[in-house]
Amino acid sequence: MASIRTRSALTLAALALCSGAFAQEKFTYVTNWYAQAEHGGFYQAMADGSYKAAGLDVTIRMGGPQVNIMQIMAAGQAECVMGYDVQTMSVRAQGINAVTVAASFQKDPQVLVAHPDVKKIEDIKTKTILVSSAGTTTYWPWLRSKYGLSDSQMKPYTFNIQPFIADKNMVQQGYLSSEPFAIEKEGGFKPSVFLLSDHGWPPYSTTIVCMEKTVKERPQALAKFVKASMEGWKKYLTGDPSAANALIKKDNPNMTDDKIAHGIAQLKATGMVFGGDAATMGVGIITDARMKATFDMLVANKLIDPKVDYKATYTDQFVKDLKILP
Repeated sequence: MASIRTRSALTLAALALCSGAFAQEKFTYVTNWYAQAEHGGFYQAMADGSYKAAGLDVTIRMGGPQVNIMQIMAAGQAECVMGYDVQTMSVRAQGINAVTVAASFQKDPQVLVAHPDVKKIEDIKTKTILVSSAGTTTYWPWLRSKYGLSDSQMKPYTFNIQPFIADKNMVQQGYLSSEPFAIEKEGGFKPSVFLLSDHGWPPYSTTIVCMEKTVKERPQALAKFVKASMEGWKKYLTGDPSAANALIKKDNPNMTDDKIAHGIAQLKATGMVFGGDAATMGVGIITDARMKATFDMLVANKLIDPKVDYKATYTDQFVKDLKILP
């Protein structure tokens, strides 16, 4: 009897070990907007099973205009969020110890959109410029200072392109693959588009941001998530993105095939993922030089307390040795 009980105990222990080996560690990532091509690398890793193969049970939650992703993360409702250097540095001054661990985009997709007669960005000095409330505390102070603009030129952007289409004296903000595409379709003309990062705007974008506590307490899960996500970006832009696009459309039924195709084309054409330092150091790379440039810009425009330690707002420990090259 003792022998039978021993064998039974050993069998149960072996089963427990096996089930533990295949247990998936839960991991939630909240994006910065509704699902779109600019989130494709993460959906790719979901669609092709990369997260699952890494031992992660990943949930991608969409953000949106009324979603405060930093608050969600700080409250412990998500491991990481799709961040933005300006925001991550700013909340540090408010006591939220957020840390950027990877930068999917080497550029920020923020653009200014003008009518075809505007041939260079300097020509916006005589125009009315539509800026969102978030833009007034991020890129606008930099833009105003760099090009000698005035707050009197600025009017609220309400995410409606019709005022711009109707008034040739207007310039509006936009997202690289969104507003310019919509304006061309609805307005019947190809607008002039100025990618701010090509004119000196320094932040990274579409980053992976976690709380300092997560970096310290769950480094293995975080490393797996970062690696699978950055590999997802390479596959999404160089392979077949159809499965990922199906998940994007499932989460965001308003997304269409032509919008996604346009978004992918823009990501490739601008070197958003594979350009800059990523071309030689790998997808997701973060450098101190870029982070310092963003911090110095924020300080110069009085958008952050200069006492903030910008070096505490990022770590390259999860991306420096990945070397996921285009």
